[in-house]
Amino acid sequence: MALRDQQSFPFDDKPEPVRGAERLLSAQELAMYLEVPVKTIYTWRHRNTGPRGFRVGKHLRFRWCDVESWLADLIAEEG
Repeated sequence: MALRDQQSFPFDDKPEPVRGAERLLSAQELAMYLEVPVKTIYTWRHRNTGPRGFRVGKHLRFRWCDVESWLADLIAEEG
């Protein structure tokens, strides 16, 4: 059996997400969703005013539930 038959490579097929796992958003995806420049996402992070994010290696990621919570807080503040 060839090595290729034994393991899957990341570029072969897009892996299915683990059931119950939440997809992470990149800063670019979050900026597109909120319709703001990517620089705004990084500014909010620096000022601790945006949704909670974290680093995966050198990449900034956001959990969807944190984004929803942050948006709900903003809406509540607007009253």
